[in-house]
Amino acid sequence: MPNTAVTRGAHHIGLTVPDLAKTRAFFLDILGFSQVGEVPDYPAVFLTDGSIMITLWQAEDPATSVSFNRKNIIGLHHFALKVDGADALDELHGKLKVTDGVDVEFAPEPLGGGPTRHMMCSIPGGIRVEFIAPAS
Repeated sequence: MPNTAVTRGAHHIGLTVPDLAKTRAFFLDILGFSQVGEVPDYPAVFLTDGSIMITLWQAEDPATSVSFNRKNIIGLHHFALKVDGADALDELHGKLKVTDGVDVEFAPEPLGGGPTRHMMCSIPGGIRVEFIAPAS
């Protein structure tokens, strides 16, 4: 079947965060992303895992910002990142359980009863991220 979609996958995901330094450190130190740029005056940083880019922007006034609530606010419910298999997912879960600012919503489990496994957490700044280990 020919692909008639106009788009060809994600280029980047842009996220506004309450603490740019903490969220940047999470992506660099915990997930192993690399920083590929920044705009200090904006302020924003650009990170990549080699497959997708994440742009992080500092919220202007985190004290008056409204946190996302997945049941009541229109917007990003979560985004999902792939990992290299079930062992990598379990290893990541172990790291996330003890990482400051991370709230693990649920541990690795089968996705929809199938062989693919996933877990969900909130990262520093409260954004929900799903990690998925596709079935081989």
